[in-house]
Amino acid sequence: MPILWLSDVDKNDIPVVGGKAANLGELLRIEIPVPEGFVVDARTFKDFINRANLKDKIYSILQNLNVENTEELNRVSEEIRRMISKAKMPEDVEKEIRRAYKELGNGKDVYVAVRSSATAEDLPDASFAGQQDTYLNVKGEEEVVNKVKECWGSLFTPRAIYYRVQKGFRHEDVSIAIVVQKMVNSEKSGVMFTSHPVTGEKVCIIEAVFGLGEAIVGGLVTPDTYVYDRLKKKLVEVKIAEKKFMIVRKNGNDKVELGERGKERVLSDLEIKRLVDLGEIIEEHYGKPQDVEWAIEGGEVYIVQSRPVTTIKTKEEKIEVEETGKILLKGLGASPGIAVGEVRIVQSEKDISKVKEGDILVAVMTTPDMVPAMKRSAAIVTDEGGMTCHAAIVSRELGVPAVVGTKNATDVLKDGMVVTVDGEKGIVYLGRLEVSKKEEAKATPISAPIITATEVKVNISLPDAAEKVARETNADGVGLFRIEHMVLSLDKHPMKFIKDGEIDKYVELIYNEMKKVLKAFYPKPVWIRTIDAPTDEFRAMEGGEDEPVEANPMLGFRGIRRDLAEEMHLRAEMRAIKRLIDEGYTNVGIMLPLIVSPEEIRRAKSVAIEEGIPLEKIDFGIMVETPAAALIIEDLIKEGIDFISLGTNDLTQYTLAVDRNNENVAYLYDETHPAVMKLIERTIKICKEHGVKTSICGQAGSYPHVVEKLVEMGIDSVSANPDMVHKIREVVARAERRIILEKLRNLR
Repeated sequence: MPILWLSDVDKNDIPVVGGKAANLGELLRIEIPVPEGFVVDARTFKDFINRANLKDKIYSILQNLNVENTEELNRVSEEIRRMISKAKMPEDVEKEIRRAYKELGNGKDVYVAVRSSATAEDLPDASFAGQQDTYLNVKGEEEVVNKVKECWGSLFTPRAIYYRVQKGFRHEDVSIAIVVQKMVNSEKSGVMFTSHPVTGEKVCIIEAVFGLGEAIVGGLVTPDTYVYDRLKKKLVEVKIAEKKFMIVRKNGNDKVELGERGKERVLSDLEIKRLVDLGEIIEEHYGKPQDVEWAIEGGEVYIVQSRPVTTIKTKEEKIEVEETGKILLKGLGASPGIAVGEVRIVQSEKDISKVKEGDILVAVMTTPDMVPAMKRSAAIVTDEGGMTCHAAIVSRELGVPAVVGTKNATDVLKDGMVVTVDGEKGIVYLGRLEVSKKEEAKATPISAPIITATEVKVNISLPDAAEKVARETNADGVGLFRIEHMVLSLDKHPMKFIKDGEIDKYVELIYNEMKKVLKAFYPKPVWIRTIDAPTDEFRAMEGGEDEPVEANPMLGFRGIRRDLAEEMHLRAEMRAIKRLIDEGYTNVGIMLPLIVSPEEIRRAKSVAIEEGIPLEKIDFGIMVETPAAALIIEDLIKEGIDFISLGTNDLTQYTLAVDRNNENVAYLYDETHPAVMKLIERTIKICKEHGVKTSICGQAGSYPHVVEKLVEMGIDSVSANPDMVHKIREVVARAERRIILEKLRNLR
């Protein structure tokens, strides 16, 4: 099925639905007010270019492209988008999009936003801000289908191609999903940083305009700015801008002059407090500051996007202007740093070639197509915009000083002028001023790193993120490495590689991806779960036509059942792991999913041994995610396992007969239900009696209230999502201290 509903996805689905859609689904799960919508998944785009015979043509054109040659970049982009535009959308895909749109509007034509969601978007270290297209106020089945196709084409805009190359992403590795979401007819809208986007201080910065959010995100209007101190719990700064117009929904997206109303304050204190409250919930959930887009209609606040802030810096050296010069302009210091250079006025994308390395780019407002020139610039200055406009976000990510919202930089500054730009103070000086570098005192840690007896590990889905996750979380290893996500991003179905006689190629592909994670965490353990994806996720891949159609794929041909039925694939996985062990990566562990009988363990171990896996050197274990596994755990242990990991997502669903994604019964889904907790407690107790290590890798491992109970039960390790590792370690430490304290008290 090419369609997934936002309420059914979360951050684990990024390879399938992209960063934007995954984040929206994640917010819905924590009951943040997000407009309803659905996703045309990323596999559908790959299927489309395969069926239209475009895949080889597109990627061969991109192979030797010099992205610094603007003319060539534009030509290639136009050629690829023309091919996509002319190709016919598969009839079955179009039918599903039309059906979902009708369902979204309860049979009526409703206004929607059609937004791209790339699979390498809104990641912890790359925002991909503005790289693909968004269409607002789209109405009618025909228009929705057309805009989906246009969004597909936007994966190959010049700015998107350039950005991927600069960030080191292979074009073939990035796909695109499309979000179709009910439009909020905004009376007020804007962007909020839950913490300061440069310093990380606990101050919430909110920028607001009247009307639709395109005016603020595109930097068309300088917004009001509100600064709320989250520690002092009060509004500490209000800057009311003169907002010349707003964008409203009339015959499309129309500009309406505001006149005197444009000088009024957009947000009330009550609306600010509501936004801050939502922002704090979102930041707490993700464990890091967020860049949040919001809208207000009829007094109701809606969150329409959230992504991580990727630009917070730890400053160890401060650069300052040493002398006072003539101030030409003042604006908002949007990206810190000082730069000296010659001015280049850029009126449109056609002018970007005149910006050379070290120039000062000056524009009314930058656009995504100007990113190549922004990268060459020493600094950026704009007439319009605030802390959340395109120029500000991209400048911070590039590490280029920026001053935005000067009002008249394009009039005051002239081509060739030499200026000094202070991106922290928001000042542009005439001439070349001397700058000095001063060492700043480094912050002294408040306390030593937390060390716990219970190991705190991390769940990994994207191998490319492993190095960053290992560095930033300092996790005690990987308690769950989901390889299905990397497999689903390949060009074709894994069994097609094997049937085509390309098993060695497939082994090489998965070996390379596995190695990224093992290398990043070495010598800490990495438990690799053999493939566990339901049949509907494989169907859109090339070669996936023969996947069985199942009424409920989550209860069907997946996990160890697929591994044993498609034994050559299991052997391929083992061969990749064998190569890694031979190279010295003995920190690898093998974990079997969806086990319900001892025979499954016996057969899988036999395959591993036949493929040369030295089981005595590595961890070999199973997932306990079915009531069957929990109830016969003694029999499973007899097969010779080193560890078990509790998959609480499935264990809860199967125990309570509740589909957590079904809105009719989702309220019954509860990992702390007595029946679930009894199964968990029993499993941990029996495993401890037999010297088998216990862990948890389900979503509950990221919930503090569940983790506290697990520590009390004596679990050996907890594997949490990357954004929750630090918080879970604190929870574990508190729980361990409480247990020790209670024992000491009982000794008195």
